[in-house]
Amino acid sequence: MTNTLDFFVLFLKSAVVAGTPLLFAIIGAIYNEKAGNLNLGIEGMMLLGAVAGFQAALSTQNPLASLLSACVFGALGALIYAFLTVTLRTNQVVTGLALTIFGSGMARFWGQNVMGQVLSESFSRYFRPLSFPFLAKIPILGPILSVFLEQDLFVYFGYAIAILSGIYLYNTRWGLNLRAVGGNTAAADASGINITLYKYVHILMGGALCGLGGAYLSVVFVPSWQENITAGRGWIAVALVIFTSWNPYKALWGALLFGGLDIVGFRIQSLNIPVNQYFLRMLPYLATLMVIIIGSIRKSSKHNPPKDLGNAYFREER
Repeated sequence: MTNTLDFFVLFLKSAVVAGTPLLFAIIGAIYNEKAGNLNLGIEGMMLLGAVAGFQAALSTQNPLASLLSACVFGALGALIYAFLTVTLRTNQVVTGLALTIFGSGMARFWGQNVMGQVLSESFSRYFRPLSFPFLAKIPILGPILSVFLEQDLFVYFGYAIAILSGIYLYNTRWGLNLRAVGGNTAAADASGINITLYKYVHILMGGALCGLGGAYLSVVFVPSWQENITAGRGWIAVALVIFTSWNPYKALWGALLFGGLDIVGFRIQSLNIPVNQYFLRMLPYLATLMVIIIGSIRKSSKHNPPKDLGNAYFREER
């Protein structure tokens, strides 16, 4: 019984860690889509944040500089997207795809000189999991609590971002205005809300969070630079926005679920269970397809996207 419990506790801890980059990306995508912009460039912004964060960590050995660099470069990618889609009113789908290609190319070019390099132990100590020995003395509940509490500070920051984003969206006037911008842009404009400002601010916020998600992979999760380090997580995040119904609170559980699917192969292999490794690697992407199918079936108003999502707004066309 004890061995089984230890196995599941270790599995869930790993799932939380693997789901953290997804959590940042999901919330970043939620901010974009709540503003009415369908941004398919999540993968590109994550890659920009990943390479910028790793380069800063390698050169400065300063975790704050690393995270700030990731935020800035993720936001710069979002700024390009915002200028094209909000100011120039280009097609949002095509622009998002172009941003992903741009981010992938930049990451490959900028990271070629540090390929395979590993961050020093002195830097990695900043992101060691916290330890609470007293939890082991609490029967059953203690190990469960340790899953979420004995994590690194980056994971705690992800928890805080999700909770604060939920409070911001559902309990503040700015959050109400943002939902109005994505839900009925013309009505929001008529009520005096600065549409362009709200779109720019929240698209950049989303880009910064996506950059942090990428940085977690290269700075904490690996921690070294590898080409295409995100491995499609940005695309999974796009689908998980639908799965979580554009709700930051639900994003916590969505990230945990898909984090578990991401590492389940390693745990099954450790048990010497004969399962095809390629099938195990396919699980997160297969689940992503299921999420899209389920999202298209659900017709409840709670699960519908913002009504003006993907539509370019031009005041004179009201």
